[in-house]
Amino acid sequence: MAEKDKDAAPTTGSNSLTQHTASRPKKVAYFYDSDVGNYAYVAGHPMKPHRIRMAHSLIMNYGLYTKMEIYRAKPASRYEMTQFHTDEYIEFLHKVTPDNMENFTREQSKYNVGDDCPVFDGLFEFCGISAGGTMEGAARLNRGKCDVAVNWAGGLHHAKKSEASGFCYVNDIVLGIIELLRYKQRVLYIDIDVHHGDGVEEAFYTTDRVMTVSFHKYGEYFPGTGELRDIGVGSGKNYAVNFPLRDGITDETYRNIFEPVIESVMTYYGPEAIVLQCGGDSLSGDRLGCFNLSMDGHANCVKYVKSFGVPVIVLGGGGYTMRNVARTWAYETGELVSEKMSKQLPFNDYYEYFAPDYELDVRPSNMENANSHDYLHKIKSAVIDNIRRTGRPSVEAFTTIPDNPVELARRLDSDAEDEDDDLDADLNPDKRMTQRQRDQQIEHDGELYDASDDEDYKNSLGVRAQPGVKKRRHITDFPNPNAAAADELDGLEEIGSAMSTRQPSAAKSRTQTPAAGQQDADEDGDIDMDEPSAATGADAALTRSQSPAGVVTPPESPPTATTALAPTSAPSADVDMEGNDNKEAIAAVKDEGQAERDSENVKGEVRTEVAKD
Repeated sequence: MAEKDKDAAPTTGSNSLTQHTASRPKKVAYFYDSDVGNYAYVAGHPMKPHRIRMAHSLIMNYGLYTKMEIYRAKPASRYEMTQFHTDEYIEFLHKVTPDNMENFTREQSKYNVGDDCPVFDGLFEFCGISAGGTMEGAARLNRGKCDVAVNWAGGLHHAKKSEASGFCYVNDIVLGIIELLRYKQRVLYIDIDVHHGDGVEEAFYTTDRVMTVSFHKYGEYFPGTGELRDIGVGSGKNYAVNFPLRDGITDETYRNIFEPVIESVMTYYGPEAIVLQCGGDSLSGDRLGCFNLSMDGHANCVKYVKSFGVPVIVLGGGGYTMRNVARTWAYETGELVSEKMSKQLPFNDYYEYFAPDYELDVRPSNMENANSHDYLHKIKSAVIDNIRRTGRPSVEAFTTIPDNPVELARRLDSDAEDEDDDLDADLNPDKRMTQRQRDQQIEHDGELYDASDDEDYKNSLGVRAQPGVKKRRHITDFPNPNAAAADELDGLEEIGSAMSTRQPSAAKSRTQTPAAGQQDADEDGDIDMDEPSAATGADAALTRSQSPAGVVTPPESPPTATTALAPTSAPSADVDMEGNDNKEAIAAVKDEGQAERDSENVKGEVRTEVAKD
């Protein structure tokens, strides 16, 4: 292939920097398998899948699930894993267990399974969950079903074609990128783990269709690769970007190198999709890491990559101080759905892990920053100069996209999704909304109610009731701050009881059969049917006289043949508040109301007779 123009103009395919502002909300697909936290490497091993479950618990209890679609991806099969890994290696991972590992001594040595990468119960199933989420996220991105895919169980970037390495057995990132390449001409991989992303770089070291960019600690540090001069070979020359760093890098210095490098990549390479590995071991205070990034500094990378508006897959990776990793991944999920999150952590299943401050924050320490300004400036200049030598890949844009058995087996097109919905509806009868539909539901902006108010549903998601927070909203929870003072409303509290004791006219009460409820009340002695309540007329009139100014009181419906025999409503006479204690005024109102009811009853009987004639 002819050498590319060193001063190639920026590509226009995906991303001029005018796309730098997110003009519309991103559709986020979130992948999580509830089994992932059940796996454990071996006692004392620093890699703990439990941190993924902790992050998920925070995500759910912050309510972020209402802003994205939630999926449990189908675990990757052996055949799918062999798109990158060798058949023999995957077959070994499938067969080996702690009970029979003595029978695979030679294979363990051959495939580097032992110390860093031990054999544990459910090893192959764990790999399938990790790879399945990343591959399905790539497939949904390809079909335009989402703008952002999140799989915190992924990001295992050290695994090689036929070798486990650095706690990683199956390289889900490479499998996801292979899936993206079926539809995308250029894919960008960004790695902010403290360790070099050697497995991904090695897989695409000779191609220009994938650019790998890794910011990592270099020098007497695992895995020992990733120096500045490692830039790729053949067609892939200059498409491997390595930024070697030293101990103690801070938020400000990291941002000053990350943003210019990524901006250059977006300008000169113009990727159509991005895979971002968010290893949490670059955070301050990590058990194995040696950087000094705060949660905000780490999340700034996610926010910056998202701002370009290019489809992106966000993955987990390293991270060995569980509470810090869980906090950061939950916070970055909030960034992806553009949700502002409270610093005070909500109550969740693992609340005690976040003692003593219980805050959504990872603070930097006072460790020395060994990255001098001159050192970073020289590395950055060299890196950007290499990026300028890149351009369009050697392959032309696809005219047709061939199918393969893996894609046909995994693809969830519209018809297949409809079949899943129908099957789910059959398995969950008599429900207003199925579990699958609920997990895919996204809360619209400006919603005034909790779309997931079902307590059983919330419990199934791991959403816990927060201390001091009422379970439901009540109308009395929202008082009017401009309401009248209480002393102006004295007496109104008795209106309800007075309304229940209104009596029919005396003439009709002797012939009318009381309702069942009234008969029971009479037998219990609560209401005397023969004695109308003296307060009825006054209180009823009070309810009408106290209507707010400017509010029209609906007129009473004219009596009909069926309503003529029924008790009529409150009298229309107006009574002043101060007259409630005046017995004469009450008696006068009662007499006037009685006369009006009698008159209305007579008119109703006349209408009835006319209707009969």
